[in-house]
Amino acid sequence: MSDVLTKPIRFSPSLPSRSAPTEAVYGLRPEAAEFPMMLVLSFVYPCNAECPNCPYTNSNIRDSYKDAPFMSEDIFKKIADEAGPHGAYLRISGGGEPMLHPKAVELLCYAKKVGCKIGLITNGSAFTERKSIALLRAGVDMIEFSVDACDPETYAIVRKGLKWKHLLRNARRMIEIRNRIGSTSKIVASGINQQGVDIDAVEKFWRDEIGVDNFIKRKFLTWGLNTSIDPSGSADPAPYLDIEDTPCPFIFERLNIDSRGNVMVCGYDIAANTSMGMVGQQSISDIWHGEGFSHYRDMHLSNRGSEISMCASCPDWKYRSWNHNYWKVVKGAELQREATFQRLGLDDDFQSVAVDTAEGN
Repeated sequence: MSDVLTKPIRFSPSLPSRSAPTEAVYGLRPEAAEFPMMLVLSFVYPCNAECPNCPYTNSNIRDSYKDAPFMSEDIFKKIADEAGPHGAYLRISGGGEPMLHPKAVELLCYAKKVGCKIGLITNGSAFTERKSIALLRAGVDMIEFSVDACDPETYAIVRKGLKWKHLLRNARRMIEIRNRIGSTSKIVASGINQQGVDIDAVEKFWRDEIGVDNFIKRKFLTWGLNTSIDPSGSADPAPYLDIEDTPCPFIFERLNIDSRGNVMVCGYDIAANTSMGMVGQQSISDIWHGEGFSHYRDMHLSNRGSEISMCASCPDWKYRSWNHNYWKVVKGAELQREATFQRLGLDDDFQSVAVDTAEGN
């Protein structure tokens, strides 16, 4: 058994003072003791948009994945088969639009059948009614529309190449179908807090006018040396944590896998400069508890994370958070979904449709 497994697992949701021993309050989250809580998958690299603040628009990373533009069925199913028994989240994102994957619906439905939780991040452009129904019937746990705008003029700038009317149609249809069939899927929207965008107005529009279950305000990230993004585009540069005495939470809860099956140390390494293992050759559990991750964790727990070149060059470490994270969003979205269903449950027709759908599955 590895050193990581035999060490006491300690976690405190509150940030420590500078005098507090780092290892006494941080470490592997209890839910990640055996297996990562989340696997962030670079499911695809092709995209139908040219968003000006996307790291892939501002780098040559997509060109380097021309040999593997889509994650293969074999790699995806191996990941799903290992993650399913742990109920881990598969975060479906990557360097492009996930719904452009030719087997997107088939693979996501497969992952749900084997026990995975699914968090799909999408620009919302490629949903048909058939695809929406299939994902909702499968119970994809959370569908996140990445939007960044509340009007067509702003959208044309921040989401270059996409059509505002298509986004609204697809988002509204997704919510309407979800409510009609009684799906357990949560539907949220997100926006980057960037210059030229009124993020509060964006949140209000998507909550009140569209009816999403939650809204995620994302920090403006640059991915450092991986891209040419100008950090002055941020409208909220305030950090979440002090990197001098706070470990990065990502290496204690999640890992990232590219379309080739290579495991990177974290989401900052979108260019895959690190390789903690290959899922086609090793088990994910072995990689998670292997020497590579153990080294990173030990360094961070001893306040020496900045001695690692990858971490020292990361401008986004300060925007990671032990408290404000994906699971908090999930809980908030579920509360809103339940509230919506309770309200709609007053309608007898809705209740009968929800029951019939449940029995049919």
